[in-house]
Parts: sequence; C-alpha cells; structure tokens
Amino acid sequence: MTTTPVSSESLHHHIKRMSGRDPHEAHRVATPLELLFDLTFATAFGLASSQLAHSLAEGHYTAALLGFGFASFAICWAWINFSWFSSAYDTDDWIFRLVTMVQMIGVLVLAIGLPRMFTSIENGEHLDNSIMVLGYVIMRVAMIFQWLRAARQDPSRREICLTYVTAISIAQVGWVVQILFDFSVLTSLVLGAILLVIELAGPVIAERRNGGTPWHAHHMAERYSLFAIIALGESVVGTLATLSAVVEEQGWNLDAVLVGVAGTGLTFGMWWVYYMLPSAPVLHAHRERAFVWGYGQMLVVAAIVATGAGLHVAAYFIEHKAHIGPLATLLSAAVPLAIFLGAIYALYYYLVPRFDLFHIWLLAGTAAVVALAIVAALAGVDMAVCLIILTMAPAFTVVGYEIHGHRHQAESLALDARQTLH
Repeated sequence: MTTTPVSSESLHHHIKRMSGRDPHEAHRVATPLELLFDLTFATAFGLASSQLAHSLAEGHYTAALLGFGFASFAICWAWINFSWFSSAYDTDDWIFRLVTMVQMIGVLVLAIGLPRMFTSIENGEHLDNSIMVLGYVIMRVAMIFQWLRAARQDPSRREICLTYVTAISIAQVGWVVQILFDFSVLTSLVLGAILLVIELAGPVIAERRNGGTPWHAHHMAERYSLFAIIALGESVVGTLATLSAVVEEQGWNLDAVLVGVAGTGLTFGMWWVYYMLPSAPVLHAHRERAFVWGYGQMLVVAAIVATGAGLHVAAYFIEHKAHIGPLATLLSAAVPLAIFLGAIYALYYYLVPRFDLFHIWLLAGTAAVVALAIVAALAGVDMAVCLIILTMAPAFTVVGYEIHGHRHQAESLALDARQTLH
C-alpha cells in the first residue's frame, strides 16, 4: 500500500493570491474555519431566541416581532456577507484567517447588543442598536478589507469587488448615522428599511457585472444547510427548556414523555423537510436563481429559530411564568412553524418550477394539522398534547415526500437537465 507524499506547500498558510476559486471545483466542502466562524452565530441566535421567548411570554408582541425581525436580519446578513465571499475567494492563508477572526469578534459584539435593542423597543424609546452597529462596524471594516484585497489581486473582477465595497460602505455609514442621532423607534425602523434595501441591492448589482464572483453552488448549498442546523439548535434548547419545566412541575410522567417526543420530533421534522430542497443541483445549473434562494433562506432560518423560541414560551407557560394563555402559547410555535413550511414549499417551487397537484394536498394536510393543534389549545387540551399534534405538521410533508414527492423531484430535475442541454 502506497501513500501520496504530502507537499510542504500544502501544509503552510503563507500569503496566497486572491484570484478567485474554481466554481466547478470537485469535492468542495465547508472548511474548518467556516465551521468555527459559524459557532459565533449559534451564540447570537441563542440570545435572539431567548429575548423573543421572553417578550412573547410577557405578551409584548409588537416588541417581540420588531426586535426579532431586526435581530434576525442582522445575524443572517452578517453570515451571508462572509459566506458568499468565502465561497468565491477563500485563500485560507494567514491573512484570511486573521481577518475572519476579526469578523468573529464583530459577531460576538453584535450578539451582546441584542438584549439592549429588545429592551429599547419594549420601553418605546429610541431604537438602541448602538452595540449591534459597533459589531457591524468591526465586521464591515474586515469585509471591506477582504473585498479590496480581491479587487487588487483579481483584476478581471475588480469592478465587481469595488461595487461590493461601495454598497457595504454606504450602508455602514447609514447604520452609524442611525446611532449618532436620537431618532424615535418609528423613524429608526423606516431608516432601517431603507438601509435594508441598500444592503440587499448591493450584491444583486455587483453579481450582474461580468459574470459575477466565482462562488461554488454545491459549497453554498452545504453552507446554508449547516446554517439551518445551527438554527435548529434553538429548537433543541427549547425542547430541553420545556421538558425541564414539565419535570420540575410534575415530575417524570406522561406529559414529560410527550413534551420530549414533541420537541425532538418537531426539530427532526424541520430538519428532514429542509433537506428536501434540491438546492445544489439547481443552483449549479441555474446560478441566476441564487438571489431569491439565498435571500429566502433568511426567512427559513429565522422561522426555525422562532419555532425554538416558541417551545421556550411553552416552558414558561408550563412553569406558570407566562402572562399569556394557552392559545397564544401554542401560536408562538405554530406560526413560525407554518412560516417555515410555507417558505420551504415556495423555495422548492422556485427551484423546481413544475406544478404538482400532490403538493397542494400536502399543503392542505399540513395546514389542517396546524389548525387541529390550535383547536386543541382553544378546547383546553393539555399543552403537551397540543405540541404532539403540532409535530405532525412537518411529519405530514415528510411522509408525502417519501411516498411520492421524491419521484416528482427526480423527474423534474431530469427534465430540467435535458432542457438545459438543449
């Protein structure tokens, strides 16, 4: 048995030219550095989820939705900025590694500012996102450095890279202005919406020039799936919180078993449903679909985190610490779950634009299960049982896919491949 000798060139992390990765590179997978970077977002999601659960349990719905919406976009957008750049230009040299470390620090600073931001909205004061913006400044300075480096070392895509630099800089100045002036919450939200449009438009404008950056379709599909798994971690935390609440209040009984099964089943069901998306092969063949797919994933990930927060609200309810009723408690998990499932179906149809009546039946059945859980909560059925019913919503889609849906997907992808060849 012979082994291939390892070259010293492949072992060091000396400076390498940032000329762009091969978008068709074989066996491209997430790097250990990307996985380390993702850990900071697990912390950020944890804080956002706990703040959302607390606000919902207190009945502060407006503050909960506004705060979580703002936090979710901030967290997801920070991750997206790094991940797409990394897919196109990751050199894994010591400069890239150290700049990534700076971005990780920025993410942690952003996370620290989440509780203050939620509190400012609840109190109806000006939107206090100063610490979050500080985190963004740290990340954005690092990101601008990366794009300027790519612009200098990849002349053929210099215009694209500088477009990113311009968009990021304009948006960052806007966020800084927001914290320098004492705007009301409403004014801050309007300004935030404008800046959000600038943030989203920047990559769209840049990637339409000269063929865009050399991001890797299969790599990005894997990166987003790993991001979704990080979000699913909040459902695990929510399940643990609910199970602990039941055991603390009632001991180990049937309710404890039902809650454990419900939370784990809900998390597992969402994971199974997410991986039904044929993201990698479709993006590889249709790179122009990346924006709707990539931006739509923000809604998917936010809904996953919010579902975990909803399970945490159920824990507050069981512990008699919530100031809301059983219906509102169940809706805390049911609404984001419904958004998650609806977004997955929408993204699936966008990726595979081929109508199938069976999907209508699956959606109707899934909606009926969610409605049944809500009716059960209205009827005063035990919360553990309501959660068990809710768990059947993603399970309905999973069963339908395994019975028939996989055939529709295979046929659709084969038809698309033939049409692409012709």
